[in-house]
Amino acid sequence: MNFQNNIIDIKFLITILFLINLSETTNDCSCSKNRDKKIKNNDFCTTAKANENKNIQGCSGDLKSIKNNDNSIDKCGDETCSNLESEKNFDNNILLKNNEKIDTVKIPKGIYSMGTDKPIFIGDGEGPKRSVKLNSFYIDKYEVSNEMFKKFIDKTGYITEAEKFGNSFVFDGLISDETKSKIDQAVAQAPWWLPVDGADWQHPEGIDSNIKERMNHPVVHVSWNDANAYCNWRNMRLPTEAEWEATCRGGLSDKLFPWGDKILTPEKKHNANIWHGKFPTNNTARDGYKGTSPVDKFLPNNFGVYNIIGNVWEWTSDWWETKHTDELKINPMGPSSGSDKVKKGGSYLCHKSYCYRYRCAARSQNTPDTSSGNVGFRCAKDTV
Repeated sequence: MNFQNNIIDIKFLITILFLINLSETTNDCSCSKNRDKKIKNNDFCTTAKANENKNIQGCSGDLKSIKNNDNSIDKCGDETCSNLESEKNFDNNILLKNNEKIDTVKIPKGIYSMGTDKPIFIGDGEGPKRSVKLNSFYIDKYEVSNEMFKKFIDKTGYITEAEKFGNSFVFDGLISDETKSKIDQAVAQAPWWLPVDGADWQHPEGIDSNIKERMNHPVVHVSWNDANAYCNWRNMRLPTEAEWEATCRGGLSDKLFPWGDKILTPEKKHNANIWHGKFPTNNTARDGYKGTSPVDKFLPNNFGVYNIIGNVWEWTSDWWETKHTDELKINPMGPSSGSDKVKKGGSYLCHKSYCYRYRCAARSQNTPDTSSGNVGFRCAKDTV
């Protein structure tokens, strides 16, 4: 009897049971794994039939074998967010330990709106719309890039959790035929979501891939724990969900996206890296990308922040909860404990037809040791 194989079989059984449980408890559409190779739901899951109050994502089941902007704005201090030109200027006072400057923006203190009274995924806790009072804070102008993460690795010798696990999950449309031929398992309800040996931040699609031409793309296959370690190295932290959402809205209130209610800008231009075409078989890449895009691609929002929706999901510091009230909260930080962490913004695999979560109010969750090819992050810091 091979004891090691028995351990793997037990973990596989746990994974299957975990998936069945997930199908009954979550609307999230983002497949992943945790330390015991448990697969969660992925933002390229199929959408089940929904009634008007519910939209359940179909990443359940076991594993199988395969062969207009307007003038609505939030209030910031005694002025409106969008009028505080001095507050929108980029601030370069955030330094790495080697005194290298990092581009950040200062988000002004004030009262911001969070959530929505018109939720798309009620079970995600998108509503109700509520006000939050925030102190001013700094946040990265860009998602953390491969180049920046490499500096962290080179300085500290840190090993990511995907590297420790030995594999991570990748969208099959990005994987080479050779790599795909070696994979004999997939999520039954989402067969395009494959566990790839050797997939990590340096090899996003497996060992036959690299990031040499993607140093200015967001780092992926980083867990919440990895992201937190990186931000701490920079003497920063992950943003709270409230801070992230305030940043996303760019001073606008009650808008779906950072620039208004339509996914195209008022000039009819693409301003986010999301899925175009029929998912999961045809990505027309009308925005120019089938995978990740550079962190400085597309136009910034009113606060000077790039790619705050689409491209990659972004970790926040909050533990996941779905019950909220409409009472004013001051610098909310979420629950004191939990099992999953909140992520925001959607990714290049999001499409309105199945995972409409590239809205500022949308949210999802994963365990802190989750990693996949469409999750990244940016860091934040108090101003005092």
